[in-house]
Amino acid sequence: MTADREQPAPEHRRPEGVTDATIEAVGKLSEALETVEQARGHLYAFHQLMGRADRQLGRAAQMLSESGHTAHAERLETAMVGRNVLEGRWTFQIVEEFDDGYWAEFREHEKAVREALLAGRRHLYEAEMKEARRTKGRPGHEARPAPEQ
Repeated sequence: MTADREQPAPEHRRPEGVTDATIEAVGKLSEALETVEQARGHLYAFHQLMGRADRQLGRAAQMLSESGHTAHAERLETAMVGRNVLEGRWTFQIVEEFDDGYWAEFREHEKAVREALLAGRRHLYEAEMKEARRTKGRPGHEARPAPEQ
């Protein structure tokens, strides 16, 4: 194992003068952003599931009509197929509004804090946790990947 793999990459080292409290606070901010990212994934899953449900509903209405239940089919077609899930919005509009608003602004704030306090470095809390937990010198516990050749 080469010595350079035993040290974290420069972008994963604490800038001089940064305190433990700052590392922990920015780590908590990054953790909050990661939670928002996870919520965003669920929002996209909701978007896809609702689209699938609408297509399934349309097919069910068609099948009801074909089997002679036209009144039920027409009621479903006019009341539910293609209906907004929120006032004036399909799910793609909800996703767009979230992405352009809350998500984009949160990411800007998190980046600004990292730029101001940690020279823009990401995941320093985790990088320091890795250093504290790994077994130095042991295969599979390297500080970073081998350099590309």
